[in-house]
Amino acid sequence: MRTVEKALRLLDYYDGQNPEFGLSDLARLSGIDKATVLRMLGDMAATGLVDQDPESRKWRLGAGILRLARLREAAFPVTRVLTPILERLAAETGETAHASLISGRHLGTVGIVESTRSNRVSLEPGQMLPLHATASGLAYGAFARPELRAQLLAAPLPAATATTPTDPHRLAELLDQAARRGYAVADQTYEDEVFGIAMPIFGPDGFATGALAVATPISRMTDTHTAAILAALAPAAREATLGLGGRFPPTQRPAAD
Repeated sequence: MRTVEKALRLLDYYDGQNPEFGLSDLARLSGIDKATVLRMLGDMAATGLVDQDPESRKWRLGAGILRLARLREAAFPVTRVLTPILERLAAETGETAHASLISGRHLGTVGIVESTRSNRVSLEPGQMLPLHATASGLAYGAFARPELRAQLLAAPLPAATATTPTDPHRLAELLDQAARRGYAVADQTYEDEVFGIAMPIFGPDGFATGALAVATPISRMTDTHTAAILAALAPAAREATLGLGGRFPPTQRPAAD
């Protein structure tokens, strides 16, 4: 892995529950020695991507991240496009709706609207989703460029739950199934008691660039509820693709089982 990639991957460890890290923590998580991590952090601090709290000495995301995010949103208004779509999807299904876009070897969560029910699925802003263990990841992988699918099948497939697909042959079957259906499901493969349904968001090249998903407690899943979620998810995913400037591949058909 290249040095720049290693450095930028340190940023993936930050989320809503972990807004800052000590040097030793980042070295342990990344498996990189402390001296190298410190040098990487110093380089990123020089460009504003991270900064260091002068009292705790812990490292946090810097203002440069916010500047880049604002530039990205101005040029490609992801939040403005996706937020109303997610709001309608959550209202129509009664479940948590979320959108993610590819970010390196994971999907990065770029929008969440949680269910208003007391028993609901929650996600962290910016949460990174593994491609092999989530409905969003399967929906993306099923319609990604062939070389990206090959990389997914060749990569390590760590178990998140007892039902996570960790065998590449099983994962290939799930990707093929999602490609035939037009949507992917994940039955407790990333979190126990959580069921996910997702459809791809396509980019300008006609290949998947992310996914739109609905996550619900497994206790509420019935055939009727699944059908209702799919009926709301299909037009929402289409709107997301078109709103973000994507186009559908010629073989893509409305989701059906």
